[in-house]
Amino acid sequence: MYDELRKRILAGTYGPGFRLVIDGIASELGVSAVPAREAIRRLEAEGLVIFEPQVGARVSPVDPGQFTEELSVLAVLEGYATVLAAPLVRAQDLRLLREINARMVDCLDRMDSLTFGALNREFHAAIYARCPSPYLVELIEATTARLDRIRRTVFLQIPYRGKASIAEHDGLIDLMSTGAGPAAIETAAREHKLHTVQSFTEWQARRS
Repeated sequence: MYDELRKRILAGTYGPGFRLVIDGIASELGVSAVPAREAIRRLEAEGLVIFEPQVGARVSPVDPGQFTEELSVLAVLEGYATVLAAPLVRAQDLRLLREINARMVDCLDRMDSLTFGALNREFHAAIYARCPSPYLVELIEATTARLDRIRRTVFLQIPYRGKASIAEHDGLIDLMSTGAGPAAIETAAREHKLHTVQSFTEWQARRS
């Protein structure tokens, strides 16, 4: 029940502001009201759902400021996860990262931003796979999912930084493959995400 509701919210099936009527959701998914209520409470704890007086539960609205804040926090989490993973990254991992980056170049040439974004997430997930802190990875995945929901619902035109992002990936690969120090790796990984924050902020300014 929880997994299905969460999937629908993150996929944009239930968009920002959508009312989650417990009896209706329970009937639709063929369960009683109790698990439906518990699932919605869990989603509220994650920030995906809010409760309002006289309204009830609804999917959380999107706040551009929140998006920027969460993306900035993600930069710190990703930097730390990357530096923890770096000593454990193997030769086959580096080959995979280079392959993913090459596919991103192809997507850029074809103007396929959706696949480009999916490959970008795959690139970083391949690094986190070597991170020895499951809790840190869980935090990153949860934050990334929340950010993806915003991308898929309201900010569909958020620009990916294309060539710059690919070049920064190449730089990370080079740092890890040459055994660079932790400070250099963490800084590169963190600034890679912060450049996306800057890109989004500039995009917002152009729209206002």
